[in-house]
Amino acid sequence: NQQPATSNQQPATSNQQPVQTLTDIRSLLDAHGLSPRKRLGQCFLHDRHHMERVVSASGVAADERVLEVGPGTGSLSECLLEAGARLVAVEADERFRPLLEQRLLGVYGDRVRLLFRDVLAGKHRLDPELVELVASADGGFALVSNLPYGVASPLLMNLLASALPMRYAVVMVQSEVADRLVARPGTKSYGPLGVMGQALAEVEVVARVPPTAFWPEPAVDSALVRLRPRAERVVSPAALARLTRRLFSQRRKTLRRILGSDPAWPEGVTGSMRPEQLTVAQLAELAARREESAGSGEEA
Repeated sequence: NQQPATSNQQPATSNQQPVQTLTDIRSLLDAHGLSPRKRLGQCFLHDRHHMERVVSASGVAADERVLEVGPGTGSLSECLLEAGARLVAVEADERFRPLLEQRLLGVYGDRVRLLFRDVLAGKHRLDPELVELVASADGGFALVSNLPYGVASPLLMNLLASALPMRYAVVMVQSEVADRLVARPGTKSYGPLGVMGQALAEVEVVARVPPTAFWPEPAVDSALVRLRPRAERVVSPAALARLTRRLFSQRRKTLRRILGSDPAWPEGVTGSMRPEQLTVAQLAELAARREESAGSGEEA
């Protein structure tokens, strides 16, 4: 399978369609009577350097199927399409339909599929129509997005835990989310998101991005993160999610107090340890052992 390009690759955008500037974005919104909605986390990426860096870090190839969540005015969408992508763009704000149909469908035609809906049908469930659309993508698909803040964590976890053929993800998220995704045992940021993310994918922070790259400017820094799903899983995502939620909701207690006595602790793990002391590999092995034990008990 093709792997995403390294971050030192030259930007993949062309000069056929100019990258939207902040002035362009404001003019487009004004022309369509639109304004950003804070509750939807609408902060539009307008910095050309960082926009091109997203595309470059993804290494989008000609005719590659790309999923974008939260296209907004279509600024990143146009960069991806100019790089040759076949785009599925999912926008939760129905107000943007005329703008995106004009900017994307009107220029790129059948290389674009627009969906106006929430990408999540619930906290632990992806939208069924989206699932059906990307599940049939020949050669899989990539997620490349400036993700709305509120959807980033649950979307990434649902995609990684699913059986969908996602080849990689290159996404803009809050710096705090990026820190949690790459957190190490014993640190304050270490928890279910990092454990699940690292167990199911190789995770890398590509770049840190200041608030000035967005409009309206968010109150926090952002980060560009790349994730490559692991080819093999040592535990089912559901079993690992159940265990990590249980353990880290009581992270100051010992394993024995949370789980009771367990004669099958993984190597290097004792009942006197706290959840935050276990590595991702140890947590995955513990989840797999408990799942196997539970299955054996049901069969008995």
